[in-house]
Amino acid sequence: MVTVYVPSQLRKYCRGATRFPIAADTVQSALGVLEREHAALYRNLCDETGALRGHLNVFVNADHMRDLDGIDTTLAPGDEVTIVPAVSGG
Repeated sequence: MVTVYVPSQLRKYCRGATRFPIAADTVQSALGVLEREHAALYRNLCDETGALRGHLNVFVNADHMRDLDGIDTTLAPGDEVTIVPAVSGG
């Protein structure tokens, strides 16, 4: 099992959960679990093509998935997947 952490802005789409355990072996398969079990959350994470929305960052433990293998990043039991909205300003 891995733990998915949900930012406060998206918790309304998963019944207020701050985190939940899922069984997944890659980031892609984790998104698939979210699509099946938390469809409203998934629709706010991924667009209609299934691609992760550009304003979100996904970390596996302390590493951004883009610095690993992207959506194909392997997950191991105990890993933490954290969804972080991008912050910008001027």
